[in-house]
Amino acid sequence: QVQLVESGGGLVQPGGSLRLSCAASGSGFSILSMGWYRQAPGKQRELVARITSGGSTTYADSVKGRFTISRDNPKNTVYLQMNSLRPEDAAVYYCNANKPTPWGSSITSWGQGTQVTVSS
Repeated sequence: QVQLVESGGGLVQPGGSLRLSCAASGSGFSILSMGWYRQAPGKQRELVARITSGGSTTYADSVKGRFTISRDNPKNTVYLQMNSLRPEDAAVYYCNANKPTPWGSSITSWGQGTQVTVSS
């Protein structure tokens, strides 16, 4: 299983920016599909953005044009650049990794989460 450690959360004013980082342990990072999810109090965890091993990206409609996911394979790290933050973006943000297996399934790993608070 992949160990994931998030960082970069914090308090930011509406309209501000934050960059989240997620460092993965071990080898084989380049084959992982990586994603960022978030969970606000009383709500289900939802996908924010995903990036495949080939670099293709997917975003939730609510963050398109404001958030950017990227990866640095030599550093075993995935990033989430968040701009024009809104109060509704406040949540615990979780890093997710999916590692393909030889038999066609995948193994999912989660980080411990990092809190993002958007408030004036």
